[in-house]
Amino acid sequence: MSSETRPHVALPLLARLAGATVAAAALVAGSAVAATAAPAADPAPTKGPCAYTPTPDEPAARPVPLPPDPRRTPDRGTVRVTLRTNQGPIGLTLDREQAPCTVQSFLHLTRHRFYDRTPCHRLTAYPTLTVLQCGDPSGTGEGGPGYRYRDELPTDLPPAPTDPTGVRRLYARGTLAMANAGPDTNGSQFFLVQRDSALRPNYTVFGRVDAAGLATLDRIAAGGIAATPEDPAPVDGAPAQPVEICRAKRGR
Repeated sequence: MSSETRPHVALPLLARLAGATVAAAALVAGSAVAATAAPAADPAPTKGPCAYTPTPDEPAARPVPLPPDPRRTPDRGTVRVTLRTNQGPIGLTLDREQAPCTVQSFLHLTRHRFYDRTPCHRLTAYPTLTVLQCGDPSGTGEGGPGYRYRDELPTDLPPAPTDPTGVRRLYARGTLAMANAGPDTNGSQFFLVQRDSALRPNYTVFGRVDAAGLATLDRIAAGGIAATPEDPAPVDGAPAQPVEICRAKRGR
């Protein structure tokens, strides 16, 4: 996720696909004449409705091709995916109707084993935001699949009861949603909501966590967040009990 808030404090819950990009001009020496290399053309997105767009300045944390982008992207029914983690199974039900392009991408990454042997790098435990964030093979929070795609934002989330302004919405316990670094920057990182959380409706919801998965999330949350010399009692950081997706697979 990008930037959200604790009750009233900015909280960067992010899925940065890479750090800031610095464009460097290449100088070509020859005959005492310096020339600036012509800028490369922008990479073309896929031609279907999802328009998966390569991000050469933010290369893939693990090699993976662009997802298929059929003209009629499946937008009905659900698909089961299981994350087998070192802390226990996390079963997911993906909802094609809620977010067809997101489900298409997630299944593509699962099929190419992008998520296998991948850490869940971030756990938050704020009173109004408790989630586990996964999906970056680099474990830094800045890794992605080498492409991005558009948001499929929820429109039916109820107001968060903890937000008197009415701006934030309820991402209920068990929600599966995409992290991002701003509008239309979805990639591979996602988050699993362990307790009801209040967020602006800026994050694509594309499924639910099953009962066994919630039990796994509860065990991870109970283990707490790894302390650091700067913060002996953190509420945002790496899980104290390291979490790794050993295998992500379609089905149970």
